[in-house]
Amino acid sequence: MNDKSMNLILASKSPRRKQLLEQAGYSITIKLKEIDESYPSDLETDKVAEFIAIKKADGAKEFLQNQEDILITSDTIVVWNDNILGKPKDKADAVRILKNLSGNKHTVITGVCLMSLEKKISFSDTSTVWFSKLTDEEIEFYLENYQPYDKAGSYGIQEWLGLCKIHKIEGTYANIMGLPVNKIYDALWGMCSDSE
Repeated sequence: MNDKSMNLILASKSPRRKQLLEQAGYSITIKLKEIDESYPSDLETDKVAEFIAIKKADGAKEFLQNQEDILITSDTIVVWNDNILGKPKDKADAVRILKNLSGNKHTVITGVCLMSLEKKISFSDTSTVWFSKLTDEEIEFYLENYQPYDKAGSYGIQEWLGLCKIHKIEGTYANIMGLPVNKIYDALWGMCSDSE
């Protein structure tokens, strides 16, 4: 579904987020700006992704030029054992993260901010992922062949690891990939209805 009156601007370099929105029928313009992604150390874990998404939107609001423009920003975090697992620093860090996730469940939280010249709304979505046990050989194979160093939690659910070593998810697949498209769809409808 694509409302022609909307001009959607995605402030993300993630090809997965662009792909998800295009698969949902939206035409997207990509515009990038480097934003500091720090957050207060005392912020509740389940609020971090939404906080960063709002921070990204506030930092990129200059991209909004017309009434039809809607800026989309987001941030995804992986939480295991009450710890936020960011993007791995290097291969050794990726191995450590995947060993922690092996045979365990973790949570993926994606925060989203939608901003127009007149309105700003934000929300987050949570999914739970259960990993099967990973052998050292499987971890080595995955890191060697898929190089997941740009991904929170050191993996992409759409890749080999997600296909072969995840045995259960609770929540939406798209949210784990990086965007809760179902919630964005509803929110965009709401923004368009409010402006009519």
